[in-house]
Amino acid sequence: MRRMRGAVVGGAAAVVTAAIGGMTAAPAAGAVGAPVAGLAYHGSVDMVGGRVDVRFTPHNHGTAAVPDSTVRIRWSQPLADAQTLPAGCARAEERAVLCRVGALGADAVGQQIGLRVWLRDAPAEEVVLEFDTVWSGGEGEEKREGRGNDQQRVLVLETGDTYYF
Repeated sequence: MRRMRGAVVGGAAAVVTAAIGGMTAAPAAGAVGAPVAGLAYHGSVDMVGGRVDVRFTPHNHGTAAVPDSTVRIRWSQPLADAQTLPAGCARAEERAVLCRVGALGADAVGQQIGLRVWLRDAPAEEVVLEFDTVWSGGEGEEKREGRGNDQQRVLVLETGDTYYF
């Protein structure tokens, strides 16, 4: 049985190697025209007693560099009036905070951003976070890979559990 498994694995490896060897490089998504940016945010969030801790790292999955950008994080519940936000972040509206992402090269990872906010009406049973890239520095709608790839929604329950996105 062990020999049979080795032969199957070895045969599969040979097929994969042959298939890869015969492939030609396909153009990257959006590579038909000018290079495009593709920002996404990967991180975690948890909520306890009306306090929401968010940690995320911006990623540019696109083929064009981003000279400068900002992410808007919007909560489904109003935020408490007094907030202590990290450098580079500012209150934008009753339910939103803006954080500067800065420049990102093509296919690059940015610096982790962490913030803690308090909800006005604690404790909430759940809150929805929406991440939306706000572009500056010259990148416009027409230069993004498929509008919507830089928008994310995360449902967070008041359990103390960490949710990853």
